[in-house]
Amino acid sequence: MVSPSLKVVEKTNERIVVQFNNTPRQYVNALRRLAISEVPTLAIDDVVILENSSVMHDEALAHRLGLIPLRTDPGRFVMPHECDCGSALGCAKCRVLLVLDAEATDKTKVVTSGELVSEDETVKPVSKDIPIIVLAPNQKLKFEAYARLGTGKSHAKWQPAPVAVVKDGKDENEIMLVIESNGALTAEEILKEAAERLHLKIKGFKQTVESLKIPKNA
Repeated sequence: MVSPSLKVVEKTNERIVVQFNNTPRQYVNALRRLAISEVPTLAIDDVVILENSSVMHDEALAHRLGLIPLRTDPGRFVMPHECDCGSALGCAKCRVLLVLDAEATDKTKVVTSGELVSEDETVKPVSKDIPIIVLAPNQKLKFEAYARLGTGKSHAKWQPAPVAVVKDGKDENEIMLVIESNGALTAEEILKEAAERLHLKIKGFKQTVESLKIPKNA
């Protein structure tokens, strides 16, 4: 029996392509699914509007802010339900505060993600040029936004891999996995986190099976 193997064919921060040899397709597809749905990233989850004289409703603004990818340091933060702070507001271990205070004076102003000020230097929008809102002269926007960890299975804003594809390789026993990142994590970090979660699931299943008790009269 030929042992499974893998090879990284292409790797940048935004994209990774891995070639699996002699590996069951369902295992590769499990990595793809986990990369999309269970690798945690930070996203804005709660917005407190302090002032908004623009034409955009508060709810629409909050939705737009949630979709701005935030650079996430793997392992630095914990999921809100796993944090020992016990606070609905969260703490430095489970949430990050970002604020914005913008005003258009005598001409129209395009407010971008680069104007978000984070209390944590490592947590910032992946790009400074993402438009948030256009303010007309004399309009103001001021808010506090709270980013928390979450996963793609809860909401698309926590999905780190907008592209995750499994396809056939050149040879019969080759399967290719392609993962592209939105910038919150590198493509390699997404793959490693997905692999770790697959390992934990298999380990948990093994422990469950081992704990089963066979009836004496079986």
